[in-house]
Amino acid sequence: MLLRLTSLFLFFLCTCGPAHAQTLMGFTPEGSAEQRRIEAELDSLVEPENLDEWMQYMTARPHHVGSPYDKQVVDYMAEKFRSWGYAVEVERFDVLFPTPKLRKLELLGDSPYTAMLQEPPVEGDPSTEQTEEALPPYNAFSIDGDVTAELVFVNYGVPADYEELDKRGISVEGKIVIAKYQGSWRGIKPKVAAEHGAIGCILYSDPEDDGYYQGETYPDGAFKNEYGVQRGAVMDLPAQPGDPLTPGYGATEDAERLDRSEVEGFTKIPVLPISYHDALPFLRALTGPVAPASWRGALPITYRIGPGPAEVHLQVEFNWELAPAYDVIATLPGSEYPDEWILRGNHHDAWVHGANDPVSGMVAVMEEARVVSELVKTGWRPKRTIKYCAWGAEEPGLLGSTEWVETHADELREKAVAYINTDGTGRGFLSAGGSHTLEEFFGEITGDVMDPQTGVSVLKRAQAAQAVHDGKDSDHFVLSALGSGSDYSPFFQHLGIASFNLGFGGESSGGEYHTMYDSYAHYTRFKDPGFVYGAALVQVAGRTTLRLAGAEVLPFEFGRFSTTLAGYGKDVMELADKLREQTAQENKLIADSSYVLAADPSEEFVTPSPKAEVPYLNFAPLENGLRQIETLAGKYDTKVALQLPEEQREALNQLFLDLERQLTREEGLPRRPWFVHHVYAPGYYTGYGVKTLPGVREAIEERNFPEAQQQIDRLGEVLDAYAGHMQRILDLTTASR
Repeated sequence: MLLRLTSLFLFFLCTCGPAHAQTLMGFTPEGSAEQRRIEAELDSLVEPENLDEWMQYMTARPHHVGSPYDKQVVDYMAEKFRSWGYAVEVERFDVLFPTPKLRKLELLGDSPYTAMLQEPPVEGDPSTEQTEEALPPYNAFSIDGDVTAELVFVNYGVPADYEELDKRGISVEGKIVIAKYQGSWRGIKPKVAAEHGAIGCILYSDPEDDGYYQGETYPDGAFKNEYGVQRGAVMDLPAQPGDPLTPGYGATEDAERLDRSEVEGFTKIPVLPISYHDALPFLRALTGPVAPASWRGALPITYRIGPGPAEVHLQVEFNWELAPAYDVIATLPGSEYPDEWILRGNHHDAWVHGANDPVSGMVAVMEEARVVSELVKTGWRPKRTIKYCAWGAEEPGLLGSTEWVETHADELREKAVAYINTDGTGRGFLSAGGSHTLEEFFGEITGDVMDPQTGVSVLKRAQAAQAVHDGKDSDHFVLSALGSGSDYSPFFQHLGIASFNLGFGGESSGGEYHTMYDSYAHYTRFKDPGFVYGAALVQVAGRTTLRLAGAEVLPFEFGRFSTTLAGYGKDVMELADKLREQTAQENKLIADSSYVLAADPSEEFVTPSPKAEVPYLNFAPLENGLRQIETLAGKYDTKVALQLPEEQREALNQLFLDLERQLTREEGLPRRPWFVHHVYAPGYYTGYGVKTLPGVREAIEERNFPEAQQQIDRLGEVLDAYAGHMQRILDLTTASR
């Protein structure tokens, strides 16, 4: 059987694989041949059994920030890297990490209920019995609170849901809200609730989104059982990640720390996550209007909005203490350009066991590092320095990576070429987000790695998935835009370092995220049996690392970026037009007294006030910047660049090293200066979800039109500066002709 599968794999490799005579981006023909030889060695050295062994060890016990086993995992990884020949540093940052002291949720009235707030063990998974070592379900960086009030169901708790409540004349002022997970990052829900006057927030996973509606529940299947609870931080991540007591600088031993009362990133109201087992009695107790069809989930009840009539008592209290976040940095110096760094990393801390998130991604980093060390033994060495990084305290808010980046910011601005992240992986299709100046480069890699299940390239499989999902055919791999939610954010959006986030998925869905049930047993049954996709991730990410580390000319280009950027520009201009048309239509309906909000005439609605008209914004600065970049984009010739004398190639590489940083401005985005990238940022009300051209887009969405014009002007300046940098690159390559 093994021989037959190997034969089939070789058949597909021959018929569907890349033409190996192809010259790689950034390499001469001779350099390409040598690079392909190295990559063939890489493929032959990858051992899925290592990923299995290391995951077993790293997930054997809960290893949240500050736990004894977290330090054990750190020491284990550091020793592995040292045994492979790397120079290893373990940097410690002392960060604020609140843990639960008291959690109570009660339904009062005629049918009282006290929420159990626990995840019981499941048969066949012994790690779920380690409840005494594990952090119980809670939301980190919720404030302490003790509140009692009527309950209101707010769907996903995003701004659009409160607009729906306003239409029905329902207020959450002085109430406790209950919101479904999904639809937005969890920290947005208490943020928006507080903005509307709520005094407490309960979060739960509805089985329609994350439970039996999706498939069999754990342990029979992969999906969330009735007791599973998603832990997670609710700090205001879209404003600034990292240790809240040391904003903008590293949380070192001697760092000056804010008093907790000075911190702005905590929630304004107490928050608690619960299971859908616990949510059911609370939702069943609600009366009032039936929820809109799009709000209803899969629990066996009629979903109603409330408020009340039953009251809810919510009480949470936390231990507000510092905990050590350990970053493991393993360095392999480059042979020719030691002061140009390729950074490859992921976090190691978990809410509980964290098999999928983050260990599946971390063991891929480790296996890549081991394989590279084996390549070094053959006499090969990368031209540029490679740093393999294992970050601590990512789960509470990207703390370990952010503190390291803030501490080493000046050196990173000078030396960092790119950062490559893999937060988790499973079975299925390759997905990747990143800097679009590296999209063509990354696409070459996806054509060179075979999918372990189908035998076609991961590029072909990703293209097929895209065609099925959205009906669009593409002749290349399309990188998504990066928002937030993992350790690339401080590199990319705070320092302007070109970045990637990679992983496989789509055939490994489940409900284990941030629960006690994200265990080795769950992962090996439902996520990636045999770790074959983990091995494929090593091949994809390993090529990304090694090609960037070995390129004779760094493989940036402008065509894909220019096209993508033009699409973003078109989006924001159309957004303004659509908002203008929508506002005019709504105001006309209000004026005509024919505003209809629902099919049920028995419901009472409040007619909204007319909205201010949308002015015509001057998009000329944006359009002119886009036009400049488009005009210059086609003039760069990688073949000419490779023919430059060595001294000029080095100068060109320095210009490319600074390329992404041209899209940043020191003053950052409005009301969140930590985010300095003006093309990609997490949304202020989406959290993890990206907003492209964020300053302009969000000002339009929030109907802040003076700010929108200001941001258009500023973005025009950013694009002008970027075009000027492009011109310097072109001048260097054309001067030699």
